Amino acid sequence: MQPDWPQWRIIISIFRDDKKQDCYGLLSSLLSSLLSQLSVERDSCYDILSQLYSDNAGGTRKPTSIALTQCMKAMLSLPGQDHVYIIVDALDECPNISGTPSAREEVLDLVEELVNLNLPNVHVCLASRPEIDIRTVLDPLTSLQISLHNEKGQNDDILTYIKYVVHSDRTMRKWKEEDKQLVIDILSDKADGM
Repeated sequence: MQPDWPQWRIIISIFRDDKKQDCYGLLSSLLSSLLSQLSVERDSCYDILSQLYSDNAGGTRKPTSIALTQCMKAMLSLPGQDHVYIIVDALDECPNISGTPSAREEVLDLVEELVNLNLPNVHVCLASRPEIDIRTVLDPLTSLQISLHNEKGQNDDILTYIKYVVHSDRTMRKWKEEDKQLVIDILSDKADGM
């Protein structure tokens, strides 16, 4: 028997993509994915997009983050909607250094707003390093949380990889065994599950 796979999956990776590391970029990516998948099937999604286009002088003005958020929420809230799985990887890559609020704070606010819609057809999965500002926002929102950082299997895999690299690298193979072991010990200790 074949599993019943979700019809719509939106996977956004923030890792090393500056254009997606702020709220506007993430919203644009989410909407683009939603539109390409949902508007093909649903005239009502197309109508929402047309309204956004009209509200912004026929596409001559860039819509605000608020307008994009409202558009996304309207599309996700349509009755009879199929299940939508939104997966955002590398949330910790959003900058947390400048601006009030920072780009990361804006993205976390967006995630919080999306989860708080409590739409039964919308499922959100976030992957991130467990940084304190991210945990502070996400911990109260989660129904399921999995941390790989402290899992023995995760740490064992990291150690295996480090040993492989140290022992297979042409230059490192010539090193003294105690130097190789020092590198292995330090890297595996500093890896912190990553």
